[in-house]
Amino acid sequence: MVAPFAIGPASKYIGLMTGTSLDGIDAALVRFDGNTPHCLAAHTEPYPSDLRDALLELSQPEADVATMMELDVRLGRLYATEVKRLLSRARISAEQVVAIGSHGQTIRHVPASKYPSTLQIGDPNIVAQLTGITTVTDFRRRDVAAGGQGAPLVPAFHDAVFRQPGENRVILNIGGIANVTVLPGEKELPVGGFDTGPGNILMDGWAARHLGLPQDQDGGWAASGRVDPQLLKEMLSDPFFRQPPPRSTGREHFNQRWLEARQPAGKLPPEDVAATLCELTATTIADAIRHQAGDTERIIVCGGGVHNATLMNRLEQLLAPCTVESSARHGVDPDRVEAIAFAWLARQTLTGGAGNLPSVTGAREPAVLGAIYPGTGKHQPG
Repeated sequence: MVAPFAIGPASKYIGLMTGTSLDGIDAALVRFDGNTPHCLAAHTEPYPSDLRDALLELSQPEADVATMMELDVRLGRLYATEVKRLLSRARISAEQVVAIGSHGQTIRHVPASKYPSTLQIGDPNIVAQLTGITTVTDFRRRDVAAGGQGAPLVPAFHDAVFRQPGENRVILNIGGIANVTVLPGEKELPVGGFDTGPGNILMDGWAARHLGLPQDQDGGWAASGRVDPQLLKEMLSDPFFRQPPPRSTGREHFNQRWLEARQPAGKLPPEDVAATLCELTATTIADAIRHQAGDTERIIVCGGGVHNATLMNRLEQLLAPCTVESSARHGVDPDRVEAIAFAWLARQTLTGGAGNLPSVTGAREPAVLGAIYPGTGKHQPG
């Protein structure tokens, strides 16, 4: 593959990540020495409540195109603002940044449909124009075009940063959706990875509905309830949990409507439902790891779920004797892993390197992912 840009060995990138949880924008300024990331500055900006509500509405099947177009522009402007704020915090200029890697906000992900597709919004034209920095985005659709699921994409980064010869590892990301990357200790073996199912998405939605809060802080509310075996059994009967990899999912499948179809209003105390949703996340993660990576020795956790003490304690119980620990133990902030990963993916794109792993997504071949939106004038790399 021919590299479209010549990139220095220790260049700076910005990664932007907005996930299924719809909680806000994670931005990270990263310098890479080879494949080793050094996070120079980071910032998380929560979505304004009206924007989050609008994005939730856009995730519904009946959402209209005009709303999507409006939110595409609004997110693009917000992303640009966050980039400028990050640069100010780091006290560096835009000219010192090679590129921005922006995942965008997923509003549809249906890779198994008759016409496989995935769609992220957050207009990169606006980001590149307002920041002056080359912006790389739309990472998923090239993998889908190559026959893949378009997700998860972060395993390629996990492979580069966290793989350790001689130790079988799993990287567990607990965002809105939970996903795992299987890193064998033998370098000859391929990397695996797939979505396990709900991460925080159902728990957060239930907390918003009954507590008026974006999440169950530390899992304390769930800890006050009791797991309902019948509800858990009903949720675990969903065919998704029996699908073999490659597999990916999103808010299109796991949402409050999905829960309501299995939990009629008022049937159980809200705290018991919260406890059962936490158990669902823990059980489906643990089952997936046992079935697909039974020889795992260490599980490195990142994403917002790492802060849910009730969930983490349950994972330790279900996955014993495996070591379960935060990615912070390995020098990477668990709240920044995905933002850093998209900075890395932007670098892969600009240097002509593949960003997907066919063994993970099911694509027919490795592919250079993303579309490049050049910056203005001297902000362009090369």
